Amino acid sequence: MIEPGYNGLSIRRQCQLLGINRSSLYYRPESYSEETLEIMNRIDQQYTQTPFYGVERMTAQLRRDGSIVGHKRVRRLMRLMGLTAIYPKPSGSKRHPEHKIYPYLLRDVTVETVNQVWSADITYIRLMRGFMYLVAILDWFSRYVLSWSLSNTLDSLFCVEALERALRIGKPQVFNTDQGSQFTSRDFTSCLEQAGIAISMDGRGRVFDNILSERLWRTVKYEGVYLKEYQDAGQVVDGLGDYFDLYNNRRLHQSLGYQTPAEVYFENCSGASLLPPSEAPEEQVLCKTIASTL
Repeated sequence: MIEPGYNGLSIRRQCQLLGINRSSLYYRPESYSEETLEIMNRIDQQYTQTPFYGVERMTAQLRRDGSIVGHKRVRRLMRLMGLTAIYPKPSGSKRHPEHKIYPYLLRDVTVETVNQVWSADITYIRLMRGFMYLVAILDWFSRYVLSWSLSNTLDSLFCVEALERALRIGKPQVFNTDQGSQFTSRDFTSCLEQAGIAISMDGRGRVFDNILSERLWRTVKYEGVYLKEYQDAGQVVDGLGDYFDLYNNRRLHQSLGYQTPAEVYFENCSGASLLPPSEAPEEQVLCKTIASTL
């Protein structure tokens, strides 16, 4: 997707427009066999159906479906994919021992307006011969996806880039994430602190604290990813761009009284500087153009 010799845009700018962190451009991912990728894809689809399956039940299900696989391999692949079962347990997402953990601020809080609470989460996106990671930033009240970004590594840079783009649209009172190292990194939390945003993090083993993101991933995968069978990263960027446009601007949500997330979000925003979907920043418009031409 990136064209180093393109005179119109620098490599850094091309990466920004595509939602890909620049460090991943120079990263050469470890190759995986077709069998391993097939098992990972089956884990992903089963997890989307039954997110409460841990390693033991996931292994049993894969064996029932005909895969010869052991618990150690399933555990390793689920960690690689960033998946953890939804049920109370001593340890949740993988945290960095040197990163500060913030308290959960949303217990018994009723979300009554847009920009009251935003959240971010990461999921696994399968390709025909590989995989990528997707992060999305969601407004809890309207279900509006403010920004998203893709990476082939689980670092913090693509999460920071998504956050910076979201903050060009609005600013929440509280930002909630899990305790994953991408969100506890100083690069990510300092961006929130500088904007004067209260930081909230799910309690250990309390993945239901961020359940709206889990619902978003289920919708994205069943209505977008699984139907498309993306071949490569270029198709993912183009396909997810189309899907999130549909999700935000045309897909009616029963929980919103059959309105779209964009209608609810922008109708309830008081800031005059906020742009409606039809007047999106130039970089969001150019993103798909670059992905389809490079």
